[in-house]
Amino acid sequence: MKKPKTSNPTRRRVGPKGGLDYGILTGLLGYRLRRAQAVVFSHFLETVGKAGISPGQFGVLNLIKENEGLSQSALAKGFGIERSTMVAVIDGLQDRGWVKRVASKRDRRSYALSLTKAGRAFIERITPEVEAHEREIAANLSGEEKDQLIAMLARIADGEG
Repeated sequence: MKKPKTSNPTRRRVGPKGGLDYGILTGLLGYRLRRAQAVVFSHFLETVGKAGISPGQFGVLNLIKENEGLSQSALAKGFGIERSTMVAVIDGLQDRGWVKRVASKRDRRSYALSLTKAGRAFIERITPEVEAHEREIAANLSGEEKDQLIAMLARIADGEG
């Protein structure tokens, strides 16, 4: 006699007539995080991105705005990316007239970053669109669920899993 399959709420078949069986993937945190990130980034680019900005660029502009005089090294560390990658990001934002580099008063080998007047105006204009994007992607979560999810993701990111 064939053993009946038990229902696993984390397993899903998608596509025509059930299509793909994702097996173990649907129960893996990393897979779910990656899929969620793809959906969030895609929505950002379809909405806020029409203004010519990516989620990463918005994050960089926001950190500079909130931490005037921040060095490129500290910014890269805050984002968890290589300094050389951050240099390219800052170059692009500087080319657009949104960020300026000024020789650091504390360390002549590094630059202090700040927003230009145009950069400050841009981030002020775009922030309500980012907040609307955030409301849309979190629409299926209660306020408490959103807060819990953010706290849990922060614990993972901070190594407190």
